[in-house]
Amino acid sequence: MAKRVVVELDNTDQVTETLEHIDREVIKLFALVGEGVAGATHCLLDGDREAARVLAESDETIDALYREVEQLAQSQLALRETGPDELRYLVAVLRMLPELERSGDLAEHVSRRAVRGLGVELSPRARGLVEQMGEVACDMWRATADAYADRAPVADEVEELDDELDELHVTLTAEIASGSMPLPVAIEAALVARFYERFGDHAVNLARRIAVMVGRATTGATERLRAADRLGPRAK
Repeated sequence: MAKRVVVELDNTDQVTETLEHIDREVIKLFALVGEGVAGATHCLLDGDREAARVLAESDETIDALYREVEQLAQSQLALRETGPDELRYLVAVLRMLPELERSGDLAEHVSRRAVRGLGVELSPRARGLVEQMGEVACDMWRATADAYADRAPVADEVEELDDELDELHVTLTAEIASGSMPLPVAIEAALVARFYERFGDHAVNLARRIAVMVGRATTGATERLRAADRLGPRAK
Protein backbone atom coordinates (compact mmCIF):
# COMPACT_ATOMS: atom_id res chain seq x y z
CA MET A 1 0.00 0.00 0.00
CA ALA A 2 2.76 2.44 0.97
CA LYS A 3 4.58 1.78 -2.30
CA ARG A 4 1.43 2.48 -4.32
CA VAL A 5 0.87 5.79 -2.48
CA VAL A 6 4.44 6.86 -3.25
CA VAL A 7 3.96 6.01 -6.93
CA GLU A 8 0.71 7.98 -7.06
CA LEU A 9 2.38 10.99 -5.42
CA ASP A 10 5.26 10.78 -7.90
CA ASN A 11 2.78 10.67 -10.80
CA THR A 12 0.91 13.68 -9.40
CA ASP A 13 4.16 15.63 -9.12
CA GLN A 14 5.04 14.70 -12.69
CA VAL A 15 1.64 15.86 -13.97
CA THR A 16 2.00 19.17 -12.12
CA GLU A 17 5.52 19.67 -13.47
CA THR A 18 4.40 18.97 -17.04
CA LEU A 19 1.42 21.33 -16.80
CA GLU A 20 3.61 24.10 -15.37
CA HIS A 21 6.06 23.60 -18.21
CA ILE A 22 3.25 23.79 -20.78
CA ASP A 23 1.96 26.95 -19.11
CA ARG A 24 5.37 28.62 -19.29
CA GLU A 25 5.73 27.72 -22.95
CA VAL A 26 2.27 29.09 -23.81
CA ILE A 27 3.18 32.35 -22.07
CA LYS A 28 6.38 32.39 -24.15
CA LEU A 29 4.31 31.90 -27.32
CA PHE A 30 2.14 34.87 -26.41
CA ALA A 31 5.28 36.96 -25.86
CA LEU A 32 6.92 35.92 -29.14
CA VAL A 33 3.80 36.69 -31.17
CA GLY A 34 3.34 40.05 -29.42
CA GLU A 35 6.94 41.00 -30.14
CA GLY A 36 6.45 39.87 -33.73
CA VAL A 37 3.45 42.09 -34.50
CA ALA A 38 4.97 45.12 -32.74
CA GLY A 39 8.29 44.66 -34.50
CA ALA A 40 6.66 44.06 -37.88
CA THR A 41 4.70 47.32 -37.64
CA HIS A 42 7.82 49.24 -36.64
CA CYS A 43 9.87 47.77 -39.50
CA LEU A 44 7.11 48.37 -42.04
CA LEU A 45 6.75 52.05 -41.16
CA ASP A 46 10.47 52.74 -40.66
CA GLY A 47 11.56 50.88 -43.78
CA ASP A 48 14.00 48.73 -41.78
CA ARG A 49 14.34 45.84 -44.21
CA GLU A 50 17.11 44.00 -42.38
CA ALA A 51 15.25 43.95 -39.05
CA ALA A 52 12.11 42.89 -40.93
CA ARG A 53 14.01 39.99 -42.50
CA VAL A 54 15.16 38.80 -39.08
CA LEU A 55 11.61 39.06 -37.75
CA ALA A 56 10.16 37.11 -40.65
CA GLU A 57 12.65 34.31 -40.13
CA SER A 58 11.91 34.19 -36.38
CA ASP A 59 8.47 32.77 -37.17
CA GLU A 60 10.22 29.39 -37.34
CA THR A 61 10.83 29.69 -33.59
CA ILE A 62 7.11 30.17 -33.00
CA ASP A 63 6.27 27.20 -35.22
CA ALA A 64 8.76 24.95 -33.41
CA LEU A 65 7.47 25.97 -29.98
CA TYR A 66 3.89 25.47 -31.14
CA ARG A 67 4.67 21.90 -32.20
CA GLU A 68 6.50 21.21 -28.93
CA VAL A 69 3.64 22.42 -26.76
CA GLU A 70 1.07 20.61 -28.88
CA GLN A 71 2.94 17.34 -28.51
CA LEU A 72 3.34 17.81 -24.75
CA ALA A 73 -0.34 18.60 -24.29
CA GLN A 74 -1.49 15.67 -26.42
CA SER A 75 0.80 13.26 -24.59
CA GLN A 76 -0.36 14.47 -21.18
CA LEU A 77 -3.97 14.30 -22.29
CA ALA A 78 -3.63 10.57 -22.92
CA LEU A 79 -2.20 9.72 -19.48
CA ARG A 80 -4.45 8.07 -16.89
CA GLU A 81 -2.98 10.23 -14.10
CA THR A 82 -4.38 13.43 -15.66
CA GLY A 83 -7.40 14.61 -13.64
CA PRO A 84 -10.58 16.34 -14.91
CA ASP A 85 -9.35 19.88 -14.15
CA GLU A 86 -6.07 19.18 -15.90
CA LEU A 87 -7.94 17.68 -18.86
CA ARG A 88 -10.02 20.84 -19.25
CA TYR A 89 -6.89 22.97 -19.16
CA LEU A 90 -5.13 20.82 -21.76
CA VAL A 91 -8.12 20.90 -24.10
CA ALA A 92 -8.20 24.70 -23.76
CA VAL A 93 -4.50 24.92 -24.60
CA LEU A 94 -4.88 22.67 -27.64
CA ARG A 95 -7.68 24.92 -28.90
CA MET A 96 -5.63 28.07 -28.31
CA LEU A 97 -2.46 26.85 -30.00
CA PRO A 98 -3.72 27.16 -33.63
CA GLU A 99 -4.81 30.75 -32.89
CA LEU A 100 -1.33 31.54 -31.56
CA GLU A 101 0.43 29.89 -34.48
CA ARG A 102 -1.74 31.63 -37.06
CA SER A 103 -1.20 34.98 -35.33
CA GLY A 104 2.54 34.44 -35.61
CA ASP A 105 2.09 33.76 -39.33
CA LEU A 106 0.22 37.06 -39.74
CA ALA A 107 3.07 38.97 -38.07
CA GLU A 108 5.45 37.22 -40.47
CA HIS A 109 3.30 38.28 -43.45
CA VAL A 110 3.55 41.94 -42.37
CA SER A 111 7.33 41.54 -41.94
CA ARG A 112 7.63 40.14 -45.46
CA ARG A 113 5.95 43.28 -46.84
CA ALA A 114 8.39 45.39 -44.82
CA VAL A 115 11.30 43.48 -46.38
CA ARG A 116 9.95 44.52 -49.80
CA GLY A 117 9.89 48.17 -48.72
CA LEU A 118 6.11 48.58 -48.83
CA GLY A 119 6.00 51.05 -45.94
CA VAL A 120 7.78 53.85 -47.78
CA GLU A 121 5.41 53.51 -50.75
CA LEU A 122 2.22 53.98 -48.73
CA SER A 123 0.38 57.29 -48.84
CA PRO A 124 0.79 59.44 -45.69
CA ARG A 125 -2.80 58.72 -44.65
CA ALA A 126 -2.37 54.98 -45.19
CA ARG A 127 0.82 55.01 -43.13
CA GLY A 128 -0.99 56.74 -40.28
CA LEU A 129 -3.83 54.22 -40.39
CA VAL A 130 -1.43 51.26 -40.47
CA GLU A 131 0.34 52.73 -37.45
CA GLN A 132 -2.97 53.01 -35.59
CA MET A 133 -3.95 49.46 -36.53
CA GLY A 134 -0.61 48.20 -35.25
CA GLU A 135 -1.06 50.03 -31.95
CA VAL A 136 -4.57 48.67 -31.40
CA ALA A 137 -3.47 45.15 -32.35
CA CYS A 138 -0.63 45.36 -29.81
CA ASP A 139 -3.03 46.58 -27.11
CA MET A 140 -5.35 43.66 -27.86
CA TRP A 141 -2.52 41.16 -27.72
CA ARG A 142 -1.10 42.59 -24.50
CA ALA A 143 -4.50 42.39 -22.80
CA THR A 144 -5.01 38.81 -24.00
CA ALA A 145 -1.52 37.67 -22.97
CA ASP A 146 -1.95 39.21 -19.51
CA ALA A 147 -5.37 37.57 -19.22
CA TYR A 148 -3.85 34.15 -19.86
CA ALA A 149 -1.00 34.67 -17.41
CA ASP A 150 -3.30 36.08 -14.70
CA ARG A 151 -6.30 33.83 -15.49
CA ALA A 152 -8.42 36.99 -15.73
CA PRO A 153 -11.23 37.31 -18.32
CA VAL A 154 -10.88 40.34 -20.61
CA ALA A 155 -13.06 39.28 -23.54
CA ASP A 156 -15.27 42.38 -23.37
CA GLU A 157 -12.28 44.74 -23.38
CA VAL A 158 -10.63 42.89 -26.28
CA GLU A 159 -13.86 42.85 -28.30
CA GLU A 160 -14.19 46.63 -27.89
CA LEU A 161 -10.65 47.05 -29.20
CA ASP A 162 -11.50 44.71 -32.06
CA ASP A 163 -14.40 46.98 -33.03
CA GLU A 164 -11.91 49.87 -33.16
CA LEU A 165 -9.57 47.79 -35.29
CA ASP A 166 -12.42 46.89 -37.67
CA GLU A 167 -13.28 50.59 -38.08
CA LEU A 168 -9.65 51.38 -38.90
CA HIS A 169 -9.68 48.54 -41.42
CA VAL A 170 -12.72 50.05 -43.15
CA THR A 171 -11.10 53.50 -43.21
CA LEU A 172 -7.84 52.13 -44.61
CA THR A 173 -9.75 50.19 -47.26
CA ALA A 174 -11.45 53.43 -48.33
CA GLU A 175 -8.05 55.14 -48.55
CA ILE A 176 -6.75 52.29 -50.69
CA ALA A 177 -9.79 52.51 -52.98
CA SER A 178 -9.35 56.27 -53.42
CA GLY A 179 -6.52 55.77 -55.91
CA SER A 180 -3.93 57.59 -53.82
CA MET A 181 -1.39 54.79 -54.38
CA PRO A 182 -0.23 52.83 -57.43
CA LEU A 183 -2.20 49.63 -57.99
CA PRO A 184 0.59 47.17 -56.92
CA VAL A 185 1.07 49.16 -53.69
CA ALA A 186 -2.68 49.33 -53.11
CA ILE A 187 -2.97 45.55 -53.44
CA GLU A 188 -0.22 44.95 -50.90
CA ALA A 189 -1.68 47.58 -48.56
CA ALA A 190 -5.04 45.83 -48.71
CA LEU A 191 -3.36 42.58 -47.69
CA VAL A 192 -1.61 44.26 -44.77
CA ALA A 193 -4.91 45.75 -43.62
CA ARG A 194 -6.45 42.28 -43.76
CA PHE A 195 -3.56 40.78 -41.79
CA TYR A 196 -4.14 43.22 -38.92
CA GLU A 197 -7.88 42.64 -39.02
CA ARG A 198 -7.40 38.86 -38.85
CA PHE A 199 -4.87 39.28 -36.05
CA GLY A 200 -7.54 41.08 -34.05
CA ASP A 201 -9.98 38.24 -34.69
CA HIS A 202 -7.53 35.71 -33.31
CA ALA A 203 -6.98 37.84 -30.21
CA VAL A 204 -10.75 37.91 -29.66
CA ASN A 205 -10.98 34.14 -29.99
CA LEU A 206 -8.13 33.68 -27.54
CA ALA A 207 -9.71 36.07 -25.03
CA ARG A 208 -12.97 34.12 -25.26
CA ARG A 209 -11.15 30.81 -24.78
CA ILE A 210 -9.40 32.18 -21.71
CA ALA A 211 -12.78 33.24 -20.31
CA VAL A 212 -14.05 29.68 -20.85
CA MET A 213 -10.93 28.27 -19.23
CA VAL A 214 -11.45 30.31 -16.06
CA GLY A 215 -15.20 29.71 -16.05
CA ARG A 216 -16.24 33.28 -16.86
CA ALA A 217 -17.50 33.01 -20.44
CA THR A 218 -20.92 34.28 -21.50
CA THR A 219 -23.29 31.96 -23.35
CA GLY A 220 -22.94 34.01 -26.53
CA ALA A 221 -19.14 33.86 -26.42
CA THR A 222 -19.24 30.10 -25.90
CA GLU A 223 -21.54 29.63 -28.89
CA ARG A 224 -19.30 31.79 -31.09
CA LEU A 225 -16.31 29.67 -30.09
CA ARG A 226 -18.16 26.50 -31.00
CA ALA A 227 -18.87 28.00 -34.41
CA ALA A 228 -15.21 28.98 -34.75
CA ASP A 229 -14.14 25.42 -33.85
CA ARG A 230 -16.35 24.06 -36.61
CA LEU A 231 -14.83 26.43 -39.17
CA GLY A 232 -11.23 26.17 -37.97
CA PRO A 233 -8.70 28.70 -36.57
CA ARG A 234 -9.29 31.24 -39.36
CA ALA A 235 -12.86 31.86 -38.20
CA LYS A 236 -13.72 34.63 -35.81
